Amino acid sequence: MLALPSVALAGALSWASGFRLYAALFVAGMLARFHVVALPPKLEILVHTPVLVTTGILLVVEFLIDKIPALDSVWDSLQTFVRIPVGALLAWGVFANATPETQAVAAILGGALAAGTHVAKAGTRAMVNASPEPLSNWTLSYSEDGVLLIGMWLAIRHPALFVVLLALFVLLLAWLVPKLWRGVRALQRGFSRLIAPGARDGE
Repeated sequence: MLALPSVALAGALSWASGFRLYAALFVAGMLARFHVVALPPKLEILVHTPVLVTTGILLVVEFLIDKIPALDSVWDSLQTFVRIPVGALLAWGVFANATPETQAVAAILGGALAAGTHVAKAGTRAMVNASPEPLSNWTLSYSEDGVLLIGMWLAIRHPALFVVLLALFVLLLAWLVPKLWRGVRALQRGFSRLIAPGARDGE
C-alpha cells in the first residue's frame, strides 16, 4: 500500500514540473533544508547548497522570462526537453525505495502529468500572446506562481485533499488539452496566412 503523503509529494513535484520546474525544486529543497518536510533519500540532493543556488538562479530567470509575452513561449518550447523528463525523474525519486514496478509506474505517470501540465501552460500562453496587451500574460503568470505555492502547501499539509484536487485537474486536462491544441493550430494557420502574402510580395 502506497503512503498517501508520498503519492501527494510525487504528484505535486510532477505537476509543478510542467509549469514551474525550478520553483518547485527550490521550494522543495528549502522546505527540506529547514526541516519543514522530509524528502525521500533520492531527492535529498535538492537540499545541497550548490543545487539550491542553481535552482534559485533558474527560478529567478524563469520568473522574469515568464512575464515577457512571446519570450515566455520560446522559453516553454525549450523547456519541453527539461520539464517532462525531470517530472518523471522526480516521481521516480519519491518511490526509489519501492518495488521496480512501482518505480516504473511512478516515472511513467510523473512524466505524463508533467507533459500534460506543460502542454496546457504552453498552449494557453501561445493563445494569450496573440493579444497585443501584456496584462493577460502577467495575470496568468502571477496566477501560476500562486497556484504553485498553494499546491505545494496542500501536498505537504493536506495530502488527501491535494490528491483529490490533482485527480480533478487530470480530468480537466483531458478535456482542455485537445481544445488548446486546436486553438494553437488555428493561430498557426492564421499567422501563416498573414505571412504568406508578404512573402509573395517580396518575390
